[in-house]
Amino acid sequence: MKDWSDLAPFPSPERRVWCNRTLNLRSIRAIGYDMDYTLIHYRVDEWERRAYEHLRQRLADQGYPVDGLEFDPDGAIRGLAIDKERGNLVKANRFGYVKQAAHGTRPMGFDELRTEYGRTVVDLAEPRWEFLNTFFSKSEGCMFAQLVDRLDEQRLPGVMGYADLYRLVKKTLDFAHMEGHLKAEIIGDPDRFIDLDPDLPQALADQRMAGKKVLLITNSEWSYTRAMMAYAFDRFLPDGRTWRDLFDIVFVSARKPAFFTSRMPVFEVATEEGMLRPAIGLHEGALFLGGDARLVEEHLGVSGEEILYVGDHLSTDVHVSKAVLRWRTGLVVRELEEELKALANFAGPEQELESLMAEKERLEHLHAHARLGLQRLKGGAPRAGLSPSRLHEALTDLRAALDALDERIGPLAAGAGEIGNRRWGPLMRAGNDKSLLARQVERYADVYTSRVSNFLHHTPYGYLRSFRGTMPHDAGPGPGG
Repeated sequence: MKDWSDLAPFPSPERRVWCNRTLNLRSIRAIGYDMDYTLIHYRVDEWERRAYEHLRQRLADQGYPVDGLEFDPDGAIRGLAIDKERGNLVKANRFGYVKQAAHGTRPMGFDELRTEYGRTVVDLAEPRWEFLNTFFSKSEGCMFAQLVDRLDEQRLPGVMGYADLYRLVKKTLDFAHMEGHLKAEIIGDPDRFIDLDPDLPQALADQRMAGKKVLLITNSEWSYTRAMMAYAFDRFLPDGRTWRDLFDIVFVSARKPAFFTSRMPVFEVATEEGMLRPAIGLHEGALFLGGDARLVEEHLGVSGEEILYVGDHLSTDVHVSKAVLRWRTGLVVRELEEELKALANFAGPEQELESLMAEKERLEHLHAHARLGLQRLKGGAPRAGLSPSRLHEALTDLRAALDALDERIGPLAAGAGEIGNRRWGPLMRAGNDKSLLARQVERYADVYTSRVSNFLHHTPYGYLRSFRGTMPHDAGPGPGG
């Protein structure tokens, strides 16, 4: 066979679609998309800074002392949990054990962390925890942490504890979003807030031309959806075509997660200005307000694993659509793109770190056996093997070697812990384990990727295979084995 590899180079890791559960795209008959942070990529720090500033202003208007507070883009990341009992931000591993924490804005050291959380497992089903699982959570987490500092200084009159503080921040931020001023700013200056993706329209066009029904299902209202989609799509389409030509049906103000769980009223948006009329069933090429997933299934004649829904919100988008409807699910993890690039740049130090850790494991094995040998001699066990003097010499020599190794490992481990975010580290890892966020992605997302246009590289006919599941023993022999 000829070499056809020049036909389509395989995408780089940051542009791949990663698979938790094997997905044959040929079997998918309909694909639904969320809009915000899914089809529309915002410049996160710009968006969240303005959200933070709107939140700060509304708190100031209520008389709270927020003077001098500024948005810290490294202050919070997706995947952290707010401990509403203790006023902490925590990063847990997949088992719920806390690996990093900060009280307010102050990072907690190892001893304090062990005292505070040595007997605690983060269970997201408990009301104590609030999981920050969307980009919209960055401003929320940042403000909460800063106000914890002021609450501890007794500068927030009327706030009764950390849970009450969280309710205040959440309620005020939600009101700021609902008020519409932030969205009006984005509509007025989209260049400032939106990161354009010229490949995205072609990815959707390929799917539609391959015979799949392509849907837009967004909680945003029609006026905002129209402005954002026109700005992000129309410039990349042939003359005479608009973003509406890429979708069979559009749902705005969808009220997810209720869209997936309940029967909801539906209206047709009859004019560009948003005039409504009662909808008698669905029809393609139309625009609807409200509606529900059962209506979609009935109209398209598809259900369950024949539908793929892609969004950025772990709960509202992928968890609910999978749990209730058994739809296939795709999660957009925008941070993954830069994080994978950073990991690639760290490949040399990472390899050195792994080599040093393997050597440390080997020396620790020898050191432990030297200690055991002395312990047995002191306990009167029959002498076998090395003499006491030789064992003492081994302990001293191995301890010195381990201390020297630790000095080399320390800076490398610190560098690895700052990939993605200098304060909280990689999104999908907590220490040497998967993060709690990574566990949620594994549970609920069949596939995940950094942007929707990455489907372009896999085509509508791709067969996405999950990686072979591993256990620790799959790694093979240990040091010296």
